[in-house]
Amino acid sequence: MPDLFFDSALLPTGWTDDVRVSIDASGWITAVASGVRPRGATRLQGVAVPGVPNAHSHSFQRALAGRTERGSASGDSFWSWRERMYGFLRTLDPEAVEAIAAQLFVELLEHGFTSVAEFHYLRNDVDGRAYEDPVEMGRRVLAAADATSIGLTLLPTVYRSADFGGLPPTHEQRRFVTSVEDLVGDIAVLGAGAKAGSVRVGLALHSLRAVPPEELAVAVEAARAMDGSIPIHIHVAEQQREVDACVAWSGARPAEWLLDNATLDSGWCIVHATHATPAELEGLADTGATIALCPSTEANLGDGVFALPDYSEAGGSWAIGTDAHVARDPAEELRVLEYGQRLTTGSRNVAAGAAARSTARAMLDAAWSGGAAACARRIGRIAPQLRADIVVLDDEHRSLVGRSGDDLLDSWVFSADRTPVRHVVVGGQWVVRDGRHHRADQILERFAPVARAHGVDQPQLSMDLEE
Repeated sequence: MPDLFFDSALLPTGWTDDVRVSIDASGWITAVASGVRPRGATRLQGVAVPGVPNAHSHSFQRALAGRTERGSASGDSFWSWRERMYGFLRTLDPEAVEAIAAQLFVELLEHGFTSVAEFHYLRNDVDGRAYEDPVEMGRRVLAAADATSIGLTLLPTVYRSADFGGLPPTHEQRRFVTSVEDLVGDIAVLGAGAKAGSVRVGLALHSLRAVPPEELAVAVEAARAMDGSIPIHIHVAEQQREVDACVAWSGARPAEWLLDNATLDSGWCIVHATHATPAELEGLADTGATIALCPSTEANLGDGVFALPDYSEAGGSWAIGTDAHVARDPAEELRVLEYGQRLTTGSRNVAAGAAARSTARAMLDAAWSGGAAACARRIGRIAPQLRADIVVLDDEHRSLVGRSGDDLLDSWVFSADRTPVRHVVVGGQWVVRDGRHHRADQILERFAPVARAHGVDQPQLSMDLEE
């Protein structure tokens, strides 16, 4: 494979000029040299930075984005949005799921995400029964990732109950439910067929309200027995109502309960933690777990604002995700994250902390390292023995022209009105050229009829507790 050459690149050692990156046939970086000439290499015009990992995704919700923005006389909330999401799922079949996921992955790539952790809980047929191939839906997500070349961490999800205390699943949740034994079998089957280097298979526990304690323990033990470093993801404390229900059930808040009853470590990813206390955030930081923040979705659903200063002060690891995909751009996620902090604290450049440093660089450094941990893949830096996932920013873009180094990153996150991502390389493959994915038209052709056919039912809203 020809080497790649960049006039400027962000390496682990800092900003560097005249960088040559050597990549093997399997998509791994074998060498990085600086101060060299481009002779014999493919020169990609622009400024190279690591591809951004997306730590939390429900890919099928991409086709729902923008279709639930309607008020009601009784008010609207996360819980009424959930009912509309359930209605959307009533006719969604595997072919549609694959088409939606592929369209999403193209959009993520075109904006600079090069890897995605797919929290995969849509398992069953519309009647709640398993497909003839129980991992049919998982295979469709794998096929979408393969078609678009995005890196993937696929997380089959334990989903057992409707509420705290093991209440039976509702009729609307029938597509999510399976036994822990079958779910662990899904992980084994999907893992056996995963594309080496490009795909990692892990475990998701939907939430404490959807996974009773005894089943949580069994699932974690079984998954860790298969792979001691398997990534484990779980939704925690997204809504205040969830926190209150957890206290009523157990006497403890969700993050508090998890810290007291599960052996958390750096292999865990805690999704949202929006309503965690400073003490809980300190406890989570001490475990080495990563918190996946999804600022645009958390804002869209009215979840609340994560206490980033408290968590940062505790030295916690965090990453960004796009969750329900109302936005598909890492720069937008970071911008919303920082602006939420500014609105709640009344100050500026909150993510930079007390240091005189670039706010965008501070956030991207966190997103790169935390995202690599959440995805459990060797990504997030341009360095030997890591995946060749590289984003090239157009330094002649109207929002970046005249900027360099960290100033360029600040302009990308805080002033770009249109993405300045010019090229994207994933696993050594040049998949986005001049802002366009090489299969964008073909994938949109499959997605468009699905988007037209699958509208959103507006059912009588019930306020039962679940996501």
